Amino acid sequence: MHWKQGRHVIQTESEIDSVSFSPDGQYIVCGSNDGTVKIWNVQTGHLVGKPYQGHASSASSVAFSPDGQYVISGSYDSTLKMWNAQTGQPIQMPFSGHSNSITSVVFSPNGQQVASGSDDTTVRIWDVYTGKEVCHPLQGHTDSITMVAVSPDGQYVASGSDDTTVRVWSIKTAQLGQARGLFQGHMNSIISVAFSLDSQQVVSSADDMIVKGWNIQTGEEVGELFQQQCHHGNPIISAAFSPDSQQLVTSSDDRSVRIWNVYTGQQIGNPLLGHTDWIKSVAVSPDGQQIVSGSRDKTVRIWDVGTGDQERESVQSHINSVNCVAVSPNGEQIVSGSSDKTIRVWNLQTGQPVGNPLQGHTDWIRSVAFAPDGQQVVSGSGDSTIRIWNILTGHQVGEPLKGHTKAVNSVAFSPNGQQVVSGSGDTTVRIWNVKTGQQIGQSLQGHTDWVRSVIFLPNGQQVVSGSGDRTVRFWDVQTGKQIQEPLQGHADSVRSVACSPDGTHIASGSCDGTIRIWNAQTGEQIGEPLQGHTDWIRSVNFSPNGQQVVSASDDETIRLWNVQTGQQIGKSLQGHTDWVSSVVFSPSGKQVVSSSGDMTVRVWNIQIQQGINTPFQDHSNPLGVGFESVAHLPNSQHFTSGSQGDKTYHLTGFPLQLPPDILNGYINEQGWLYSNNHQLLLWLSPWMIGGFKDKRQMLTIPFHGPNCSIAIQWDNFVYDSHWTECWSSGSLSTKQLGKRPS
Repeated sequence: MHWKQGRHVIQTESEIDSVSFSPDGQYIVCGSNDGTVKIWNVQTGHLVGKPYQGHASSASSVAFSPDGQYVISGSYDSTLKMWNAQTGQPIQMPFSGHSNSITSVVFSPNGQQVASGSDDTTVRIWDVYTGKEVCHPLQGHTDSITMVAVSPDGQYVASGSDDTTVRVWSIKTAQLGQARGLFQGHMNSIISVAFSLDSQQVVSSADDMIVKGWNIQTGEEVGELFQQQCHHGNPIISAAFSPDSQQLVTSSDDRSVRIWNVYTGQQIGNPLLGHTDWIKSVAVSPDGQQIVSGSRDKTVRIWDVGTGDQERESVQSHINSVNCVAVSPNGEQIVSGSSDKTIRVWNLQTGQPVGNPLQGHTDWIRSVAFAPDGQQVVSGSGDSTIRIWNILTGHQVGEPLKGHTKAVNSVAFSPNGQQVVSGSGDTTVRIWNVKTGQQIGQSLQGHTDWVRSVIFLPNGQQVVSGSGDRTVRFWDVQTGKQIQEPLQGHADSVRSVACSPDGTHIASGSCDGTIRIWNAQTGEQIGEPLQGHTDWIRSVNFSPNGQQVVSASDDETIRLWNVQTGQQIGKSLQGHTDWVSSVVFSPSGKQVVSSSGDMTVRVWNIQIQQGINTPFQDHSNPLGVGFESVAHLPNSQHFTSGSQGDKTYHLTGFPLQLPPDILNGYINEQGWLYSNNHQLLLWLSPWMIGGFKDKRQMLTIPFHGPNCSIAIQWDNFVYDSHWTECWSSGSLSTKQLGKRPS
C-alpha cells in the first residue's frame, strides 16, 4: 500500500507559536500560546509524554540541547525554563532577568550555555547548570530582538532585531560579551540569522526578503545574496535557514511555507500548502530533508521536502481560502473564487481544473455566479469591482463594472442573463447592464450596514438583499424602490439570502446561527428558525425542487433542512477543516458543492443514506468512510466497490478477491480501519484519520492539494489470510506491506 505524498498533520489544542527539531530529527518540540511545551514523534505523530507546564504565558521559542536530553523554552512571561526531555520535569528554577517577552532561545554547540533574545532589546547568555547569566546583558539594539543564533564553533552569538540591524557578540571565555560587529543595510525587521559552517560569516534575512552575508572578522558585507520580490501574499512571519545555509524557508500569514535558493533568489518548487491560519514558526530538520511548521490553526505540519533540487508535484489549486462557489446550469462545471484573488473553473465529475485561473481582480474574490446559459461568470471582489468572464476563452468580457466604493460582497445574474445585481460594503445594491457594463438607474439605498447577499427573484422583476443591519429587503428592479417593509427577526448580520425556484419562499442565514424561511409575498416568517449550527451561517440555498435548504457555517459543517417541517435531514456533512464559506445544490439536486477556508471545494452525494450503516451503530462514535469515494490516484488500481460480481486484482502474482459487499467501512477510536462486514484492514496513525472522507463526500478539489482527503492505492495491499504473502525470510517485506508516508 502506498499513501499519496503528503504531510504529517498533528492536531493540537492550542495555537502553535514555536517549533524545533531534535538533533536526530526524530522528534519535534512545540511551544503553544497556552504556555505548554509538547514533544511529538515525527514518525507516528504521537505526543511523547505529557505537556510540560509552568509558563504563565505563550511559549514563544523552544529548542533541544545538542545531545537531545534537554529542552529550553522562552516565554512571553519573560522567563526561560529548562526541561528534562525524557521526563518532562523542569531541571531547576526559571531563568529570570529579562524584563519583557522572550522571542528566541538557542543552545550553544557544547550544550553548556543558552542564548536568549527579548523584546527588552537585550541578548543574554545563561549557564545551563546554574541558570545564572554568565555576563552582563548584551546591549545595543534599539528595538525587539527577533532571533538569536550561536556559531558552530561556539565562539559567537548573532542577534537580529526589529531595528533592522544584525549584531555579533563574542562568547569566548576571555572576550565574553564583547561586541564583534554591527551590520547595517537591511531596511526592514530582521526575521532570521544563521552562521556559515566555518563560523566566519553570518547570514541574515529581513522582512523585505533581502538576504545578506557578512564577514565577521572584517565586518564587511560579503554581498547581497538575493533580493527577491516576496511571493507571499502577506508579510513574512518566520524564517529558517537550512543546515548548510543554502536554502531559506519562510512562512507567512498567507498560510503558505516557501523554500528559496539563497544564491539565486529563486523559489524552489511550489508553496507548501495546508495550514488554514497564520504560520507562526518554521524549522528545518538537521538533515535538511524535512520542514516543520506551526500555526494559529492549532496544527503542526511536517513536510517531506527531500533535497532542495527535488521537483514537487505542481499543485493546481487555490492557495488561500475559497470564499464562494457556483455550479453551472448544466451541472458539469464548478467555479470558485478565493482570497488568492483568482477564480478557477473545475470539472464537477473529475475535479480537474478547466483552463487557467481567471485573473484580474486585485483583492479577494467574494462572490461568483454563472449566467443562465453557462457561458459567462460574474465575480465580485474586495477591490470594489465586478468583472464578467467568458468561460470558454478564460478572458474578461469588457471593462470592470465600477461604481461601488467598498468591497463587492455578492453578485448574481438576472434570469434572462441581461442584468447583474451587486451588493456592497458601501450599503448599496446596484443593477448593471451586462452588454454595456453600465449601471442601470440609481443605486438602491436603504440598508444601513454592509449588503452581504443579493439575488434576483425568478420573475426577474424583483431583487432581494440581506445586510449587516439584520434585515432582508425587497426591491423593484424597474423603480429601484423597496416593495415592502424590511423582514426583521435575525439577531445578527444576515449573511446569505436565497429564493425557492417557484419564487414563493425566501431563506436567510445569519451570524446569529439560525436560518429563517419567509413567505416571499407577505414577508411573514414561516415556522420557527432552523437551529442546529453552532456558529455563523455563511451561505444558504434551496434545492431545485424547493423542498430542501442547504446551509454552510463557520462550525465547519453543512446541513440539510426540510422546508416544510423545519427539521434537519440526517447528520451534518463533515469534512472541511475550516469555516464553510459557500454551498449550492447541483441542478440535479443529487449533490451539493461547498467551498471553505481550508482552501478546498468539496462535492457531496446527498442521496447516500445519512449517518452510519446499522452494523456500525454498536461501536463508540465510529467514523464512517466510503471506499468508493476515495480519490483516485493516476495510473493505479484502487480498492473500489463493484456492482457486478467479484473483482479480481493481482498483488505481485497473487489474486485477491474483493467481495462486492465491501462498500464502506468505519474507523474505531483506536484508529483501526474495518470493512463494513467487520474485516480488519489496517491501522491508521492519528494524523491520517482526519483525511478519511465522510462516505457521502464524492470529491475533494483539488484531490492532490492541501487539506485533501486521503487517497489509498490498494494495488499492493493484502489483508486477512493473505498477509502470509508478505512474509519473507522471517520478516515482513515493507515493499508488500506498504511504505511509510512520504
